[in-house]
Formats: sequence, structure tokens, C-alpha cells
Amino acid sequence: MIKAGRRHLVRTLADLAAQQGVQLHSYLNAKQHLAPGFPMPISSAGARNRLYDSEQVDAFLAGKPIPSLPTKDDDQDLLDRRECSAALGISPRTWDKYKTTYPILTEHMVTVGGVEHWPRSILHQHQTHRAAKVTAKPGRPARTGDQVPRDQLLPRTAPLLDADPTISATAVVEALGVHRDTAQDALLRLRADRMADLMRTDPTLTPEQSAATLGYPAGQVRRAKVRAETVLRAHRIAPYLADVAQALHRAGWTTTAPTPDIQHPADDLVVAVLVLDGPEPPAPALVWDERHGWRTATSRRHPLPRGAAAPPPADGIRYLADGTTPSPDALTAALAA
Repeated sequence: MIKAGRRHLVRTLADLAAQQGVQLHSYLNAKQHLAPGFPMPISSAGARNRLYDSEQVDAFLAGKPIPSLPTKDDDQDLLDRRECSAALGISPRTWDKYKTTYPILTEHMVTVGGVEHWPRSILHQHQTHRAAKVTAKPGRPARTGDQVPRDQLLPRTAPLLDADPTISATAVVEALGVHRDTAQDALLRLRADRMADLMRTDPTLTPEQSAATLGYPAGQVRRAKVRAETVLRAHRIAPYLADVAQALHRAGWTTTAPTPDIQHPADDLVVAVLVLDGPEPPAPALVWDERHGWRTATSRRHPLPRGAAAPPPADGIRYLADGTTPSPDALTAALAA
């Protein structure tokens, strides 16, 4: 689990590889993370994605004693899927149903290192609610689609949030006739974008302060605070991505200088896609990932894999240049090589 107050220290294997200046496949082949004395993962046993505490890893690499992690349970500890199911005495498969059935679990899920986590306090609240038999799932009738087209969802939800900054997903469901998950996602995106805009206007504001200024209750913006900081990073990197797009156009690999398609496949991650539609491009598309930098993609239509995990190098996929923000000229040279 991720102990309270240590979320910012979480590192994936890809992060550890980048720290050593090597590609992930080289790091895994060298088995550096399996060296004697290397810190144990903080993710649950058997988890697909291994997560590590960077303070422990840095101490190991520096030849210093590895600091111990807190052992006392805290309400702000973050538990992954296996740990949540164990805490409730159910199977991981049953937990997968719980997390989409019970709104309190859906609303408070956070993604760290590409892995879903839930605060320990939310598990306690969930158990209390179940004991009180509050199990009904409000929303649109089963087997019916959303009544608002996707491209109209945010414009239709924004006035509701303007009228009531404390509005819940349930109220959006009742007003618009959409699925609860759809309503939650719309509120998350709107709140995060507005918090980010406020922090851009006043850089001294923290996410908590921006949420309070906008009238958003603390219990409704756990994920929005993380996403707002991600949106800010996306704003900061946009000029660099635009420069890369211009360089690719000058190289003849795009018919125009495209506007990079910036996306957030996870609340705490910024990625961007540039489709290469020139006559003889060296790859169908490029993907920029703030964790790993640039890589080629094998598809123009679907350049990003499902989820937030970066794919390993494979046929048609190669990582380009050094660092996450190589100069546009260095990138085009690496792409042409």
C-alpha cells in the first residue's frame, strides 16, 4: 500500500529505469530491481504493476541504510485492488464489481503509477453504508443509454455546476439522465479545469485553496485536485509540443503543423499524440508521455494503448532521443535515424 503522505514518492519500474538512464526493457533484462537488498515493492503481492518508494530506492542506490516505512494504519493510506478486497474479506473479482456498483468507491478512486487505489477511510465508510443497507444505485434505468450526446455533456453540466458548486453526481444524473459514471467524470473534468485556471491566474494558490475559493467541498475534489495539477502541467508543456509539431511539419512528415492532442489517460498523467500524415512518414504517429518522453506508435487511429501503461519497445514502437523534452531538432534526427 501507499502509506499516508507518501504518494509523491511512488515510482514505477519505468520511473526507476529512467532514473538510471536506460530503457525499461534494458532495466528489466538487467534485473536491477531484483538485486540483493533492493527495497521491496510497496504494491501488494502479485500486483501486475510494481510500485516502489523512491526514498527507499534512493537510499539503496546511495549505499545508505534503507529507511523503514510507517507501520501504523492511517485513514489516508492508499490501498490497491488486492488490499481492498482483503480488507473487506472478499475476492478481487468481487471487488471489481463493488468499485463500479457503490458510488462512494467510484468517487474516491485515485490512480497512482497506473494503479487504482482507494483511501482506507473510504473502505471504513463503505462498510458503514453497507451495514446500513444503503445499496441502491441511483441513476438512469438499467440497459438504457445516456440521454446527452458526449460532445454536449460538459456544456450541459457546466451550468449545473455554476448554479451549485456543491452539486453531486446524483443530482447531475437526475437533471440530465446520464449514467452516474458519466456524471462523475463530467464534474471531475470541469472542477479540475476550473481549479487549474484559477491556479494559473494566481500561482500562489494550492489545489485545496483553489477548490475552496470555487466553493467545492473537500470531499468532492480528491481526484480533481490531482487532475488540476495535471492540467497545469499540460498547459506548461503545450508550447514545447507545438514547437515539435512545427519541426515535424518542416521535415515533411505532416501536411500541416498539427495541434498536439493532449490527453489524460489517468488523473495524474499527461500524454500527447501527433499523427504523421505526410507522404512518407517514418511512423504512423508519435506519442509523448511525461514519464518517458517520445515514442513511435503503430496506428494513427489508436496510437495509445488502453490504460496509462506505456508499451515496451516492440515492432513499430521505439523510444526516441534522451530525456522527456529533447529539442525538436534532436527528436527529428532520432526519428529519421
